[in-house]
Amino acid sequence: MGLVKIELNKVDIDRLARALQSMNEVRFNAVVKKNVTELLNAARNGGTPIDTGELRKSSGTYGDEMGYSADYAPHVEYGHRTIDGGWVSGQRFLKANVDSQAFIYYQDLRNAIKKG
Repeated sequence: MGLVKIELNKVDIDRLARALQSMNEVRFNAVVKKNVTELLNAARNGGTPIDTGELRKSSGTYGDEMGYSADYAPHVEYGHRTIDGGWVSGQRFLKANVDSQAFIYYQDLRNAIKKG
């Protein structure tokens, strides 16, 4: 089975989100909450690198956002320098989770708009 690459334009997603929000704020909030929860579940079920487990434990939702409260999370995500001048590449775990959720969010927005 081959991989299928789906390109989503952020402008399209934003346009759908604004359209749904103007139609029905309650339905928009439900779509956002569902997708933020799914993003958190993905992060806690294999979507976060594990060394000590503290990074995974620090994942959580904050209103309509999902993130990590561990102060070193950005260093794991984006990379960092080492004492001897080397570089440790970022693991891009949060980006991977967001990218995998983007199509689901897009579909949920479209379905909610169709329902009216």
